[in-house]
Formats: sequence, structure tokens, C-alpha cells
Amino acid sequence: MKKVSFAAFGGPDVLLLIDTEEPHAGPGRIRVRVRAAGVNPVDWRIREGQILGAHPVELPSGVGLDAAGVVDEVGEDVAGVEVGDHVFGEGSDTYAEFAVLSAWARMPEGLTFEEAAGYPSVVETALRVLREVGVGPGQTLLVNGASGGVGSAVLQIARDRGITVIGTAGTANQDYLRGLGALATTYGDGWVERVRLLGHVDAALDLAGSGVLAELVELTGDPRKVVTIADLDAPEFGVRFSGVAGSVPDALAEAVALISRGRLHIPVEKSYPLTEAAAAHIDSRAGHTRGRRVLIV
Repeated sequence: MKKVSFAAFGGPDVLLLIDTEEPHAGPGRIRVRVRAAGVNPVDWRIREGQILGAHPVELPSGVGLDAAGVVDEVGEDVAGVEVGDHVFGEGSDTYAEFAVLSAWARMPEGLTFEEAAGYPSVVETALRVLREVGVGPGQTLLVNGASGGVGSAVLQIARDRGITVIGTAGTANQDYLRGLGALATTYGDGWVERVRLLGHVDAALDLAGSGVLAELVELTGDPRKVVTIADLDAPEFGVRFSGVAGSVPDALAEAVALISRGRLHIPVEKSYPLTEAAAAHIDSRAGHTRGRRVLIV
């Protein structure tokens, strides 16, 4: 089968499309014929060799956590899923023709494989950081880097929970944020004052890693009210870095419920063939994403 792999840490040029043996579903696992794979920032962070304790890497390594596809192998002790089911979920080495998933759910009606591949890690992360930052109904949450996949999910889940959201993003994405129910403002000089004009901030999430933790602490008044998933300097500011996943099955179940109720939709900004995984990483790293990027297999 075809699979994207890298044998050394480095830039996107280390990614190679190779021929390799197919994986198989062990106990508690399923294998899918991958139809689409989600592209997440954690993918290129791992490829670059950034220190991510939750994702130990042994070289050579495959790439990718998220996939949507058709079940073609069911491991021992697995119930509730059959060969031929359309599922989306999380596993390992999903930039490939076949991948083994450790967590999955049936795809909601009306969702394409391309769309479904963009949800698993994104929704798990969104639910986790909302829980960790401790924001509740009637409060206001500031989201730095709100237009990407995680930001799109955070905005919609927060809105469903009665939380007001102020989102920062580039100029081109202001209407997109407003369409998701956020109070929107831009990055750049004077952004802190622009946020203050929009209202008091009870808690903040940094999803972009753009070096603004000091300002987020200033706006909330307490580093314990700030969580980042993208800035490894978090300890210097007393801010929590969230990098260890919670329950992916629970997150997928909640994603299915939200999607089915029409309360969550994450658009696919761009799709790439498996041969262009490097280009997908370059674009993901550049930021300014509106929704998700996925690979079509």
C-alpha cells in the first residue's frame, strides 16, 4: 500500500510517499480503507521533531492521526461495527491507503468522507480546552486564532453552551467568525484594546501560538484562566499547555450529536491528494486557515 512516511525530522521535504506492508487490526482496533485523512498542526510539529511527550516517535514514522473511511477489518473484542461501515476516528499513520483506528464512530448522515476526516482530533481538542479553561454559560471566552479547525469547533460548541466568544483572526476571516456567532476582531497593533472594546474577558484560549500569552494573561487577569495548545513557552507565563488527549470516543460521540443537531459544521478549506502531503503541511503551518485541510486518498 501507499503511505506517507519520514525517516528524519525536518522540513516538509522529508515526507516521502512509500510502498509498505498493510497494517492489520489487533484486539480492540479496526482497520479502514482510508478515503480522507485530516491534516492537523500536530502532524507537522511531530515531523519537525518538536518535543511532544504525548506523541513519541520512532523513526522511520508514518504521519497522521485522523481518518474517515470504510471498515474492512475488525479486531478481536470489537462490537458495534462491521465491515463496510462508514466511520471516522483517530488512529495512527492515517496518511495512507489503509489505517488502524483506536477510536471511531459511524459517520453522521449527510457527511462526506472529506468533511468527516476533519473532525476527530479537532473536536476532542476543542472539548478538552473548553473543559480545562473552565468557562461556563454567561461568561466570555477570548479565542486567539479562532478561524482554524479547533477554533471553528470551539466557537460553535461554546455558542451551544451559552458562552459568548470573542475571536481573533486575519482580516479575510472576520465575516467567517461572525457567521459562527463570535464577536470578531483582527490581529496586529492595538488588538488588545480592540478586544477590551468588545467586552470583559473571563478566560482565553491560544490556538495559534503567535506569542501573545502575556497579553492573554493581562486580559483575563489570571494565568490560570489561559490555556494554549500551540505555545511551548506556556510555563514561563504560568499558563497551562494542553497537549494530552482526553477520551476520543466520548468526543466523537459528542461530535456526532452536535453535527446531527445542526450545531457543528467545520468547512474544508482545501483538499490535497496524498502525493501533496508536503504542500498540505506548508499551508497548515502558514496558518490563516478557515476550517480544515484534508488529504484525499
